[in-house]
Amino acid sequence: MLRRIILILAGVMFTSLATAGGHGHNGHHHGHRHYHGPVVRHYAPAPRVYYREPVRYYAPPVVRYVPVYQPPVYQYDRRSNSGMLGGVMGSAMGYQFGGGDPLAAGMGAAAGAWVGNGINR
Repeated sequence: MLRRIILILAGVMFTSLATAGGHGHNGHHHGHRHYHGPVVRHYAPAPRVYYREPVRYYAPPVVRYVPVYQPPVYQYDRRSNSGMLGGVMGSAMGYQFGGGDPLAAGMGAAAGAWVGNGINR
């Protein structure tokens, strides 16, 4: 038992001596560090002070707005109230005669609008 205690104490004592004295290397002993001159730190240069040019104020240019003649654009609008009324009537008649078929209602609306627009001409 005494032998075991001596071995444990010797191990603890020599282990602490082996890891002591890191000299700033945190326990890493990979060679002796020699002095290589002063440490040079490169800092950013001080900002230079620039003076702005004097501001020269000029008179703004004279802008004249001249109206440009644009000829009137005439577009014939083919839509009419009678065409819309014919489309509504044709849609209702197509829906009724077609027995509720949406295709018949669409065909009736197209035919009614065509007839209604033709009345105006």
